[in-house]
Order: sequence, then C-alpha cells, then structure tokens
Amino acid sequence: MILLDTHAILWLDAGIELSADARERIEQERSAGGILISTVSAWEIGTLVRKGRIRLDLEPSAWIQRFLAAAGLRCLPLSLEAALGASSLPEPLHNDPADRMLIATARELGVPLMTRDRLIHEYAATSGTIRVHSC
Repeated sequence: MILLDTHAILWLDAGIELSADARERIEQERSAGGILISTVSAWEIGTLVRKGRIRLDLEPSAWIQRFLAAAGLRCLPLSLEAALGASSLPEPLHNDPADRMLIATARELGVPLMTRDRLIHEYAATSGTIRVHSC
C-alpha cells in the first residue's frame, strides 16, 4: 500500500509525468488495490479550487469521485489518531496542516507517502518516523 500526497493525485489525473520508479510502484499497488487517498487531499483540492490556485474540469466533489472510480484506489477518512498525531509530530517540520495530517496518516498505517515535497523528504530522513517514495 502507498498513500498519495495531494500533488501526486493531481499529477496522475492531469497526466503529468512521474518518475519511472513512481509509475512502477503505482501500477503494482493499483493491481493490488493498495493506492490510498486521504479525505485530507479532497479537502486540500477543494481549498485550492476555492482559492483559485488550481482549476478542474468538474466541481471538486464530482472530480474526486471520478478520480476515485479508477481501479485500485481507496479513500480513507482522517482518523482521530492521525488528527491528534498531526498536532504533535516531532519537529522540525513545516506547518502545512494538510501535509502534517498526511504524514500522520502514513505513520499510523505504516505505509510510505508518495510525494515530491522536499520538506517531507527532509523530515523523513531526519526523523525516521515516516517512509517516503518520490514521485
């Protein structure tokens, strides 16, 4: 299983080129039904649309439903443990609440977070509390 960061979701949908390693991992996980999407990413996508930072071809709810209809994807709610865990992650870590909740979810589930976010990669390398997979 692997949890996708929000930008990985948007890139997959838009057909933006991912690394060969990331594409291979996604296809492996898709065939096993192991690509995880957090409801946090749905919130973040809706927020990005509202702020005019991204545009989608559908309204956010319909867009995310279409994306999730693809085989091998599962949407996870934010658990109480991850919500609380996000507030007390070991520092240093940037203060983006969505990233903190995604990191806490990946930690709780014991799965890697697929991201290209440099700060998350640095955090993973120094904290040792999360595994990441670059996209």
